[in-house]
Amino acid sequence: MNVDTRMRESFDRELSGKSAIITGSTSGIGLGIARSLAKRGVNIMINGFGSAGDINNVRKELEKSSGISTAFSGADMSSEQAIEQMIEDARSAFGQIDILVNNAGIQHVEAIESFPAAKWNAIIAIDLSAAFHTIRAVVPEMKKRRWGRIVNVASAHALVASPFKCAYVAAKHGLLGLTKTVALELAEHGVTANAICPGYVLTPLVEKQIPETAQARGLTEEQVIRDVLLHAQPTKTFVTTEEVGEMAAFLCGESARSITGAALPVEGGWTAH
Repeated sequence: MNVDTRMRESFDRELSGKSAIITGSTSGIGLGIARSLAKRGVNIMINGFGSAGDINNVRKELEKSSGISTAFSGADMSSEQAIEQMIEDARSAFGQIDILVNNAGIQHVEAIESFPAAKWNAIIAIDLSAAFHTIRAVVPEMKKRRWGRIVNVASAHALVASPFKCAYVAAKHGLLGLTKTVALELAEHGVTANAICPGYVLTPLVEKQIPETAQARGLTEEQVIRDVLLHAQPTKTFVTTEEVGEMAAFLCGESARSITGAALPVEGGWTAH
C-alpha cells in the first residue's frame, strides 16, 4: 500500500461514526454532500421535500452503500419551531450532532420593481434565517465537546451579484457574513464554520431558474444556459454535485481544522473576473 492510499484511507475513516444534519438534502447539492459524508461513515439526517417513496429510496441507497444510519425530517426551513424539532429528532436518532450543513435554499428571478414581497420574505427565511436557527441550536453541544463542523452552502452570489436576483444575492451575502461571525466566535472551541460558494450546478433549483430567467430577460432557454448561466463560468461547464460534496467532506476532516471563516469558490473561475 503506497503513501497516498494510506493517507486516503485515513481521511475516509476519520469521520466514521459522526453524525450530520444536512438541510435540503433529498436532491441536488444536499444529496451530493450526503453521499460524500456517508461514504466516510457519517450518519445522516436527510431533510427536504419529496414523496415518501423517493425519500425512502435515498435513505436505503445511503445505508446500503455506506453502512450508516439515516433519519429524515420534513421540517419546513422557514419555521423556527420546525427547525427546533428537527434538531431534537436528530439528537434522538444519533445521540449528538457533530456536523451541520446548511444547504436548503429557494430562488426567484424577477426585476426588483415587481419582485413580490412574499418571495423576498420566503427567500430570506429559508436561505439565511434558517441557518441562524440551526447554528444557534447546535453550537452549545459542539462547544462542550470541543469539536464541530458547520458548512454553509452559499453561492458565487455570496461574492458577486447578478441582476434580477435581489433576495437571493442579499441572502447569500448575509449567509457569508453569518459564517464569518460564527467562525470568529467559535475559533477557540474546536469548531469551524465555512461557506462553500458554488457556481451554477444543474440542480432542480437551477433548472427552475432557466425559464424564469428567459422570461425576465426576453431570451430563449438555450440562450439563458449559454449566455447567462455558463457565460459567468470560464470553464463553460456546470459544477457537479459530487465536486461540492467532496469539498464539504474535506472541510469536515481534520486536515481542514485550521480553515474557518472561509468562502471557498467552486465555480469554474467565475469570481476570478
